[in-house]
Amino acid sequence: MPIREISAGELATVLDRGGVVIDVREPDEYREGHVPGAQLVPLGTVPDSLDAFRKAVPVYVICMSGGRSMRACEFLHDAGVTNVVNVAGGTMGFAALGNELRSGDQP
Repeated sequence: MPIREISAGELATVLDRGGVVIDVREPDEYREGHVPGAQLVPLGTVPDSLDAFRKAVPVYVICMSGGRSMRACEFLHDAGVTNVVNVAGGTMGFAALGNELRSGDQP
């Protein structure tokens, strides 16, 4: 089964509906600017953080442009966590559409 994916443009609708978003970038990247409400789980910690992704709803995984988030989704899918959805275009794509980012450590 292929990894599900949405565009950065579709993410605004997900956020409006209260969707769960996890950012897999590094802490310094996250602090500089992230999608409002996104939780930070750096890519290197994903194997130790499976429970953060195991939800009864889809979990939208985001990074800078979509590469690291796809790797995270592939790993998670192989580990049996199949509710993950990659955000193609990532944080940069989301911001390029005029959406505001939040800075700092808080989602």
